[in-house]
Amino acid sequence: MGFYSKYIIPKTLDFLMQQKPIMMQRRKVVPRASGRVLEIGIGSGLNLSFYDQGKLEKLWGLEPSPELCKVARRRADLAGIDLDFVGLTGEEIPMDSDSVDTVLFTYVLCTIPDAPTALREMNRVLKPGGQMIFCEHGRAPDSDVVRWQDRINGLWRRFSGGCNINRPIPELIREGGFKVTEMDTMYLPGPRPLSFNFWGTAVHG
Repeated sequence: MGFYSKYIIPKTLDFLMQQKPIMMQRRKVVPRASGRVLEIGIGSGLNLSFYDQGKLEKLWGLEPSPELCKVARRRADLAGIDLDFVGLTGEEIPMDSDSVDTVLFTYVLCTIPDAPTALREMNRVLKPGGQMIFCEHGRAPDSDVVRWQDRINGLWRRFSGGCNINRPIPELIREGGFKVTEMDTMYLPGPRPLSFNFWGTAVHG
């Protein structure tokens, strides 16, 4: 791992992911998590302050970046949340099948190399009757915006830690074996190719 990937990308992502519109999106979805919760791509722990601790039995965080894990650990301690880290990649989750009540991910599906396989793993560890909660940016519904997304995605991915701006989020979720039960969409403030958001819940398909 080079200097840029190890030191620059984590700090840059932590800064960008704290922008007000994105934090408002986190506030909408994170409090829905309950029971035994697995957060995929917990990153620097920006969701930790939004958990309803009265509903939280246990929290696990999956994050491949040691640098981001250190920051998340500090934020968990400040929030008074007992956080354990698991695994290295979203594609292979080292947890038992049917072992968590909630799977949560925010702004991470864009960077997972094999998103469908990762989603099938999330499906595997989720208990029957559990819920998957998501908030993501991805492929816009407007053709002129999509053209720009497709045009700049390769360059954007190179300098943003592998982030893809044109992934069809609902289709990927369904391909992972989930049924979307609730979903809202909107453009957040900012450049439209980067800002179309999906958020909601899904269950076993």
